[in-house]
Amino acid sequence: MKKLPIIVKLSMGIIFGIILGLICKATQNYIVGRLFITFTDLFANFLTFIIPCIILAFVAPGIADLGSKSGKLLFITAGIAYVSTIISGILAYFVGISILPKIIKAGNIAAESDMNLKPFFSIEIPPAMGVMTALILAFMLGLGMAHIKGKTLLGVLADFQNIVELVVKNVLIPFVPLYIVGIFTKLTISGKIFNTLKTFSSVFIILIALQIIYLLIQYTIVWFVSGKNPFKSLKNMLPAYMMALGTQSSAATIPMTLQSTRNNGVSEDVSGFVVPLCATIHLAGDTITLVITSMGVMLMNGVNPTIGAILPFIFMLGITMIAAPGIPAGGVMAALGLLQDMLLFTKAQQGIMIALHAAQDSFGTATNVTGDGAIAIIVDTIAKRRKGKIEN
Repeated sequence: MKKLPIIVKLSMGIIFGIILGLICKATQNYIVGRLFITFTDLFANFLTFIIPCIILAFVAPGIADLGSKSGKLLFITAGIAYVSTIISGILAYFVGISILPKIIKAGNIAAESDMNLKPFFSIEIPPAMGVMTALILAFMLGLGMAHIKGKTLLGVLADFQNIVELVVKNVLIPFVPLYIVGIFTKLTISGKIFNTLKTFSSVFIILIALQIIYLLIQYTIVWFVSGKNPFKSLKNMLPAYMMALGTQSSAATIPMTLQSTRNNGVSEDVSGFVVPLCATIHLAGDTITLVITSMGVMLMNGVNPTIGAILPFIFMLGITMIAAPGIPAGGVMAALGLLQDMLLFTKAQQGIMIALHAAQDSFGTATNVTGDGAIAIIVDTIAKRRKGKIEN
């Protein structure tokens, strides 16, 4: 039997959680609900433990790999990808702060004081280090390995990365739907579930529209830089966009992204390194989603998402996206540490973010890969101009 997509599993988890919560409220029997709450509590503690491991395992080798490669175009590509990600986050903030307060009413999301369900037991799993410690250590190790060009530590971290990726693929992602069941059981019993679903249906419309607008902005910039018709360029990228909707993975869409990019006249040499690189480091679609949805969660909890709180989050998010595993829901998994430490999200709010991210993951991934095509055109134009100067 073919495995169900993660979005289908999460949808089933949400529906089952709502039904279970309604049954618990109707019968006043909370035994089954407490079983799922217990699992959710244990899983949340494991998430707290694994988050620094994800950051260290993916950020350090990623920075080392970037630094170890030669060529100015590589660093130009990385710089453009980072700037694009930051701009998408800032745009999302200003759109969100203009619209979201008008449609979102303050109210707690699964606040513990509202719950009459508690886990049967709880096991604390303290992380080996804090999230910011993991980030700083990852930067230090990554830059250091790139400078000394050492292979021993890089090999150790590569093995560690493979182990952590196995945990993400075989433990975190498969059990997230059960985690979501507990979260939505709590929401239902608290009486806030239908208001929450109604609110975030509006949020989804906003973020998907914003993702499309950002693609138009990117390809308008392409037009100014290269002279290529933005609508024709977007049309050529449509196959990659549609494939990403199905795969929910930038990495899995690379072959189609390469073909679509080359249809836009990008040379094989440039597309061959820009597309795979940007599939890892350019996640503008995910950034728009994480900024908009995190602002929505904050507003529902009565917290004002000020620019002072969100802007540092956006800058760190742009870097942390390097750590995102190239799998469905990888982006939000890499961002959980920032949500926890910088925006002070509770375990329940992190669970909501996982569900919200997964619900639109197809569109976010499609925005990512289509944006990769825009960066490839810009880099190719720069490469051709540099080559022309050299020949002259």
